[in-house]
Amino acid sequence: MKSFTEVYRQLVVQFNCHMKMIRIVVMAVLLWASINSHAAQTARATLFCLSVRFQRGVYHGLAGDDITLDLSTINLDKLGDPASPKNGELAPTDSDPDHSSGFVLYDTSLNEVVLVGGIDLNTAGFADVNDNGFDDFFEVSEAGSGASTGTYTYIIDTRPVTGPVRATWSRAAGSKDGAYALEFGSGQTSLGTYQGTFEILEYVGPLNYTADSNKVSGAVQLLQTGAADNVLAGPIEFTKEPTNRFDELTLPHEVWTNASSQPFQISSDFYYFERDTRLKTNYYGFPDFEDGDPSTSDPDYRYWVLSIDDVNDSDGDGIPDFSDDPSSTTVRQPTVLLSLGNSNLSFTISSTIGRTVEIQEITSLSQTNWATVSSFSPTNDPQVVTLSRPTEGTKFWRLRVQ
Repeated sequence: MKSFTEVYRQLVVQFNCHMKMIRIVVMAVLLWASINSHAAQTARATLFCLSVRFQRGVYHGLAGDDITLDLSTINLDKLGDPASPKNGELAPTDSDPDHSSGFVLYDTSLNEVVLVGGIDLNTAGFADVNDNGFDDFFEVSEAGSGASTGTYTYIIDTRPVTGPVRATWSRAAGSKDGAYALEFGSGQTSLGTYQGTFEILEYVGPLNYTADSNKVSGAVQLLQTGAADNVLAGPIEFTKEPTNRFDELTLPHEVWTNASSQPFQISSDFYYFERDTRLKTNYYGFPDFEDGDPSTSDPDYRYWVLSIDDVNDSDGDGIPDFSDDPSSTTVRQPTVLLSLGNSNLSFTISSTIGRTVEIQEITSLSQTNWATVSSFSPTNDPQVVTLSRPTEGTKFWRLRVQ
């Protein structure tokens, strides 16, 4: 795929208006440096969690008492114990509402639990301002704001009791942190509106890879957006699907480490990755991790999205080098036919489709300041390019293909 081949074909044309003639001198220089191994490439990887991390919320009661809100998906049998750690996770579900967690309301004035239960809550409505197919709410580069609804449930005498939850979210583009307000109940049954902050977990960095005919091998070095001291790094290898090798890959079990050398381990299942055939340069999949936050006591923050953007396309065929077949490093030598019209010059160029072609001109071969007058990537073979015919003086043209 990645070729160190450079084809440089130079066509020099001298045009003299007074003699009403064209003298053509063709000088072809073919330079190439072929290599047997495939060169390493760099793509951009973005890893973001589908869980939302909640910091403690507070409701300031009318009586001057403060009631706190904590969410957790671990230690659910000990939510009412103030000493039991809470992880703040609002985790994704495969139903509607799309996220859930356990919660506890605690009266800090009376030092007693007000309510323990579960919450099912949607995040803000789907938005995709940057048109990349991902929900802006989970992308730090985009704003994540809006309103959503859900329900809360608690048990009284073995009987479940359910009430409505309303949420407002506000996060500025470029910030991983935002503000939330959760209203439990409404009217006379309201348990108050709890305000706090939430965090989007996102890691971004290079994916260095080498592509072969049936696999893509490499390594990632990802930094957490907004907290660059948090690092995820390790090997990565994809297997190309034999029946659709350009658009489908699988990612097996991998083990990365964070800045504390704790394992960040992709589950042992195989995860399918697809190329977005609309955007062409993006690959995405949904890997699960054994534990997305090793600092807590139990596995949590497990469900993520890995997005890979690769703009490398060495052969110009519209398929990124990431999944394209490694191709020969030899590029076909171009041919050029020049035609003279009453008011123009026509270059009929036969060249490798997708390669960059430049037509350059100069007024004297003793000079070196060639000027590019046309630059394009051929979509047809051959392809005709027309230039205005000079009206006076002498000019030389050359063609460069690389």
